[in-house]
Amino acid sequence: MVIFFLKRVLHGVPVLIVVATLTFIIMRLVPGGPFDEEKKLPPEILANIQAKYHLDKPIAVQYLFYMKQLAQGDMGPSYKYIGRDVTDILADTFPVSITLGLLALLVVVGLGIPAGVWSAYRQNSAADRICVFLATLGISVPSFVFGTVLVWMISHKLHWLPPALWEGPRYMILPALALGAPFAGYIARLTRSAVLEVLASDYIRTARAKGLNESVVLLKHALKNSIYPIVSVIGPLTAGLVTGSFVIEFIFSIPGMGGFFITAVTNRDYPLIMGVTLVYAVLIVLANIVVDMVYMWLDPRVRV
Repeated sequence: MVIFFLKRVLHGVPVLIVVATLTFIIMRLVPGGPFDEEKKLPPEILANIQAKYHLDKPIAVQYLFYMKQLAQGDMGPSYKYIGRDVTDILADTFPVSITLGLLALLVVVGLGIPAGVWSAYRQNSAADRICVFLATLGISVPSFVFGTVLVWMISHKLHWLPPALWEGPRYMILPALALGAPFAGYIARLTRSAVLEVLASDYIRTARAKGLNESVVLLKHALKNSIYPIVSVIGPLTAGLVTGSFVIEFIFSIPGMGGFFITAVTNRDYPLIMGVTLVYAVLIVLANIVVDMVYMWLDPRVRV
C-alpha cells in the first residue's frame, strides 16, 4: 500500500507541472497586466515595479524563474496585497476553505447515501418519489440560490442561525448546507441506481431466502457491493467542494480562499492565482489517490 501511494504521488508530480505551465501561459496570453488598472504611473516608476517582479523579462525567463522559485517552496509575493507572500495568504485562508468543504462533505454523505438507500429499498413508493423529487430539486437548484433561500428563511424569518461570517460552529451550518445540498442530491440519485441494480442480483435473493434480516441484507450485502461508484465520485467531489466554494464564501462573507482568488483574477495577481490553482490541483490529485487506495481496501482483487 505504501509503495502504491508513493508511485501515485510521483505520477501526480507531472500533472502539477502541466497545471502550473498551462496556468502560467493562460495568464500571460490574457490581455492586460497586473498594474494596468492602477492610476497612470510615470514610465520610470512602472519600469521599476516591473523589474522588481521580473515582469520586464521575456516570458520564457519569467517561467523558468517562477518554476525554480516554486521548486524551492516559495510562491512569491502578492502583487496586490503588499507585504504579504502568497504562502502566508494560503496558510490563513486554506484551513477555512477545507473546513467548509469537509463539513459540506458530511452533508453530502449524511444525507445523500441514506436517502438513496431508502429510496431504492422503497422503490415506487411515496417515500421513493419524495426522495427522487428532493434529489432532483437539489441537483437543479444552484448552490448560490439555495444559500440565499436558507439565509432568508432560517436567518431572517426564523432567526435560528446567523446569516454570515465565520465565528463559531453555529456560523458553519448554513454554508455547509448550501454547499453540500446540491451534491447530496446527486449522490442520492447515484446511490439509488447502484443499490437498485444490486438488489436485483441473485445473491440478494439467496440472502433473503436464507432468512437474513432485511437490515443485514440491505446494509451488509447490498450497500457494500454498490459502494464502488459512490466512492469513485466522492473522491473528486471532495476536491470539488473546496474548489466550488467561491460563491458560497462570498454570500456568507467567509474569509476563505475563494474571495482571494476572485480578487486575484480581477487584479491579475499572477502569483496568487498560481498559488490557489496549484492548491486545488494538489487536492484533486490527492483525492484520486485516496479513492484508489480505498478501492484496494474494499476489494482485495484490485491489489492483484
